[in-house]
Amino acid sequence: MKISAKGRYGLAAMAYLARNYESGGLITIFAISEKLGISKIYLEQVFALLKRAGLVNSIKGSQGGYQLAVPPRKVSVYDIFAAVELTLMEKTPPATPDKLPEFDRAAQICVYDPLDEKIREFLSGVTLDDILSAIDSERADLMYYI
Repeated sequence: MKISAKGRYGLAAMAYLARNYESGGLITIFAISEKLGISKIYLEQVFALLKRAGLVNSIKGSQGGYQLAVPPRKVSVYDIFAAVELTLMEKTPPATPDKLPEFDRAAQICVYDPLDEKIREFLSGVTLDDILSAIDSERADLMYYI
């Protein structure tokens, strides 16, 4: 499994939206771009995919922007990656298609399919709320007391 820049940026942008979810306000791509240091044009592509997946809502206009379509506790990392990654779980090409095709089928059944399922299961178990909690924990660990 390989997570592209689009997947990492999508996750970061969604975490940013999640942090601001309770306020109910809209956040512009420009604001996200500035805060996270990600290209505005690139974020527009990511948000088009997130919107198509139903993870964000958008409102056009001068007062427009984006917000999460559902609460952060209901958005998993898998949801985000599945929306923005073109090939989240790439099929493994056969190793011995001409000489030993039964090995390839067995490896698919015993190794590759179960591995994909475990990855999917793990990513589905991590939500935006979990990420926000980890961010808060990281910030607390960095506090210095004098």
